[in-house]
Amino acid sequence: MARTKAESVLHSTRAALGLRQNLAQFMLLVAVNALVGGTLGQERTVLPLLASQTFHLDLYTSALTYILAFGLSKAAMNYFAGTLSDRYGRKPVLITGWLVAIPVPLMLIYGPSWERIVAANVLLGISQGLTWSTAVIMKMDLTGPKQRGLAMGLNEAAGYLGVAVTALATGYIASAYGLRPGPFLLGAAYIALGLGLSVLTIRETHHHAKTEAFQHVSAHRKADACLTTGQVFTLTSFKDRSLSAASQAGLVNNLNDGLAWGLFPVLFVTSGLNVNQVGILAAVYPAVWGAGQLFTGAASDRWGRKWFIVAGMIVQAAGLAIVAASHSFGAWLIAAVLLGLGTAMVYPALLAAVGDVAHPTWRARSVGVYRLWRDGGFAVGALLSGLLADLYGIPAAIATVAALTAASGLVVAVRMRGSDHPARQKLV
Repeated sequence: MARTKAESVLHSTRAALGLRQNLAQFMLLVAVNALVGGTLGQERTVLPLLASQTFHLDLYTSALTYILAFGLSKAAMNYFAGTLSDRYGRKPVLITGWLVAIPVPLMLIYGPSWERIVAANVLLGISQGLTWSTAVIMKMDLTGPKQRGLAMGLNEAAGYLGVAVTALATGYIASAYGLRPGPFLLGAAYIALGLGLSVLTIRETHHHAKTEAFQHVSAHRKADACLTTGQVFTLTSFKDRSLSAASQAGLVNNLNDGLAWGLFPVLFVTSGLNVNQVGILAAVYPAVWGAGQLFTGAASDRWGRKWFIVAGMIVQAAGLAIVAASHSFGAWLIAAVLLGLGTAMVYPALLAAVGDVAHPTWRARSVGVYRLWRDGGFAVGALLSGLLADLYGIPAAIATVAALTAASGLVVAVRMRGSDHPARQKLV
């Protein structure tokens, strides 16, 4: 029997799906994402202290403008990364993200004004949106549906362990050699290595998505594949119960992460902790977050996404409440562990839930929309927590965000569909 045109195209572009079949490329992408996380981690300990000690910003709202700039630019690039990677391929978008990051360490080292630091964070947000989103999409392409949670757990674990290790290292460097330039030289090294790996070792994965799309269409409704970018945005943001529940939970998750990034170091220093202790607390939270995802992502493949997300949001809320109510290093260390554990339960499950529902032909765009909302949480968190801290103090701001986080978990419990097998979810 003669092949159809679609079958001929599939035959010419067929790619093996699965973690084992693509292990070498997958692990290279894990390494690249660790460097992406490290590029972000260069700021976690140092920049809040730079705002207060070097630029003498008194208002928290003003000091958090760098997180606002980062969140807005990263959220926008998350959205475009999916569309661009579908149009031009994954690898060119990944490389472009690294190229955008090149000026960032120099701007952070030599920036004579806070406006220059904010501008550096616009570029950092663009870079992170392109590199991290593309790394997520490429891992989804390679693994297929059966191990998507494991893939997202490994991806996010690498990224946030990179954040944690770098936050700890830059805390030590800053305490020994000052806030500038030492910590940001580490970021420059990460960017050079990440760009080199992406250019020389990473291969295009778009054909893997095309293979999965053909198999997916043959088993499900063909109409699922024919959506415009506008329809994907509306479906992911509002119409589909699971996709929209994931989007709002992602936003609130990064809202509280933006608060932790911007206000925790200031709270800890003003309460009498030294820079080394602040660096430890800034590292423990993403370290637990990163390491935990090695287990929670795979567990969500087996037991489903929904209740991992609900429980994770409640655990995060408990950690935030302890931070708001405490005044000692020991209590804050426990809170950092809880906050990291809760985020580890949520992060890979949310990404995998989006990948479960979205059709392979528009999954990259749906992931981009989800990440638009999720990383928009940085901007919302910077504004909300800064305003509340200026009006009522940092503990009140943290307590308010803890309540919002718990409420978000309840929204997921009510709105998100459950599934005996995550890879079999369909649009409703």
